[in-house]
Amino acid sequence: MLQNSGKLAGCTLFITGASRGIGKAIALKAARDGANVVIAAKTAEPHPKLPGTIFTAADEVEAAGGKALPCVVDIRDEQQIGAAVQKAVETFGGIDILVNNASAISLTGTLETPMKKVDLMLGINLRGTYLTSKLVIPHLLKSRRPHILNLSPPLNLNPVWFKNHTAYTMAKYGMSMCVLGMAEEFRGQIAVNALWPRTAIQTAAMDMLGGDGIGKQCRTADIIADAAYAVLSKPKDYTGHFLVDEDVLKEHGVKDFDQYAVQPGESHLSPGRHTAPCDADEASDWFTGHPLLPDFFLDEAPESLVKQMEQHGATPAFKAPPSDTPLSAGPIEGTFDIIRGVINEDVVKATQGVYRFDLSGDHSGVWFLDLKSGSGSTGPGEPPAKADVVMTMDSGDFTKMFAGQLKPTMAFMTGKLRIKGDMTLAIKLEKLMGRMNKAKL
Repeated sequence: MLQNSGKLAGCTLFITGASRGIGKAIALKAARDGANVVIAAKTAEPHPKLPGTIFTAADEVEAAGGKALPCVVDIRDEQQIGAAVQKAVETFGGIDILVNNASAISLTGTLETPMKKVDLMLGINLRGTYLTSKLVIPHLLKSRRPHILNLSPPLNLNPVWFKNHTAYTMAKYGMSMCVLGMAEEFRGQIAVNALWPRTAIQTAAMDMLGGDGIGKQCRTADIIADAAYAVLSKPKDYTGHFLVDEDVLKEHGVKDFDQYAVQPGESHLSPGRHTAPCDADEASDWFTGHPLLPDFFLDEAPESLVKQMEQHGATPAFKAPPSDTPLSAGPIEGTFDIIRGVINEDVVKATQGVYRFDLSGDHSGVWFLDLKSGSGSTGPGEPPAKADVVMTMDSGDFTKMFAGQLKPTMAFMTGKLRIKGDMTLAIKLEKLMGRMNKAKL
């Protein structure tokens, strides 16, 4: 971990969405310096699905050595933000740092995204960031070490990051455009930067998107907190940068990134690249584990990761070993022949899901996989019961996925797979693919 230097002692941080996750991790890191932290978030009462409130977060900040001011704030509400800013100034004498962390996400296509969700994402990510910045900036201009840090990505215009979730990308890039504009507008007066994780970070939002099993492919929020601390410790002329957590920490001498893995055991193949931890009941070599999921917007393609791993003499889990066994009839039919040979009552009991695959390309068609009843069944056409999850992709990518060359989570993150329904079933499907590849051997 990056050691605290005391540079934020006495500073006042206004952090949106600080009741849990990344926002709270940044708050606790600053608190260890003795900083004042304004916890600006909506959750005042315990949530049935999400951990923490502004008051429990405030208790943790105080316990870590800082001073806390919990404020109930919906960053879409100008009056609530204004009241929280005024209370912060009255309590601590000013505001030195603004961390725009609050964000909303819906990874859905244009036709599948209700306008209510579009408004929510634009209202929190774009408008909320702009509005909070607007109201805090007059106080930052009075500070000796003013800084705005947005948790948002580099402005990558590769269409792959738009096509499956245009509304979310627009909203998230809105936060980044605030950095682009405000850094230049207030150059020499306020440092304005963006920070984004190299890999997926385990948060309540990530668990809801990918299920409990997604954690083993994530890092903890501590890596973002350490990187944010490093950035916020810099002078105000350090501005206009779109930063990645791992790169920031390498510049500050951090070499052991395994310490940030949710499930330790991560290896480093080359600068800026990483592999994943392994389960205790799996082989100890890294290639049988779970590759860390690259985060959105950084163009970490599975194919390039495979090549880099092979350069270091490894065989990645998502690249199938060579096989002389031809698929029967055609690639799709052959894949389902193998599936039939590995499904049983135990697999059905562990999965409890009905899959529908809508395939396009050279071998287009609809196929189903019933892992919810009996000993399981599969075949062409509609499933016998309503599908719990619909997976849409090119038939060639489907074949690669079941051959072990492309994990469902990787396919989803890179836009090759669209999922409608229960995301956790996509994670469970990876276990079935492991059984298939063992069967082929």
